[in-house]
Amino acid sequence: MRHWLATLLALALFGTVSPSRAEDEHALIALPADVMQFLGIYAAQDLGFWKSQGLEVKTQLITGIGSFNAVIAGSADFSVSSAASLTRAAAKGQRMLAIANMIDKPVWVIVVSKEIADAAHFDPKAPLAQRAKILAGKKMSVDGINSVIHGYLKVIARAGGVDPESMTIAPLAPSETLAAFSRHAIDGFINGPPWPQIVLQQGTAVAVASPLTGDPDWIAPNGSGVIVTRPRFCAEHRSVCVKMGKGLAEGARFIHDKQPEALALLTKHFDKTDPAVVERAFQAVVTGTPVPPTMTAAVLKNSEHLNVEAGLEAPSEQLSSYDGLFTDEFVK
Repeated sequence: MRHWLATLLALALFGTVSPSRAEDEHALIALPADVMQFLGIYAAQDLGFWKSQGLEVKTQLITGIGSFNAVIAGSADFSVSSAASLTRAAAKGQRMLAIANMIDKPVWVIVVSKEIADAAHFDPKAPLAQRAKILAGKKMSVDGINSVIHGYLKVIARAGGVDPESMTIAPLAPSETLAAFSRHAIDGFINGPPWPQIVLQQGTAVAVASPLTGDPDWIAPNGSGVIVTRPRFCAEHRSVCVKMGKGLAEGARFIHDKQPEALALLTKHFDKTDPAVVERAFQAVVTGTPVPPTMTAAVLKNSEHLNVEAGLEAPSEQLSSYDGLFTDEFVK
């Protein structure tokens, strides 16, 4: 009898534990930076949104365009990239697939020194064409030459009738940017949270333009948190993409529906940053995060428009169709 009961117990344990382990799948997502706008991804990881779907996700930091290239090479299953990179790659014959867009209003902010703004009698409420004139001849920092952020700076300069070549551009890491800004080695910079929010909170800078405030009016929806994979991956591993998408969608909802908890999670990830700055940056992330985080043809169209306006893509290279470059089925 004892042997029979032990057998039943073993079968019961096998039935409740082993299948769940057998169903767990694995994926690697490459992040180009550790930045606040990836809060929805941090939530999906930290709060078990993927785990509850039976998906074990490992995140790996591969800076810049290296994350996108890691997916192309097959060393990562997914990356977080810009839609501008996606369309540029497609124009060169390297077609990838976007399954989600975690940020549809890019959270970049262009800032200049308050001293410079005051001397120019800068009006932050003036039309963009007037505000952008302040960029003429300035020394500005970007994350990288010909990055999408650099492209946005060029677009804003041109909106003010400013020749982008009149600006001196310095590619700097965020920490180097703040140091250069504080010693007046640069006049301003463009980046995402928390870097602009730090100097805005300190009162040492003023905001010139941001997609979050509709600069320019065609910029959104756009894609600066696009989840990219290889075209065949979701066909060959559909269940992984389903689980990935559900976790991402839950992460986006969490940001909007449970804002105190989401702010606490962001504060935990950036615990060395002034809480007032984190809260200010959090509001930008909330504004930029769509629910659901669907990828659309409009996102790709506006992102390609940014490429062309910035001179990062020739008008002749524009895609005639975005078919096959995105799907919204996994995050609906």
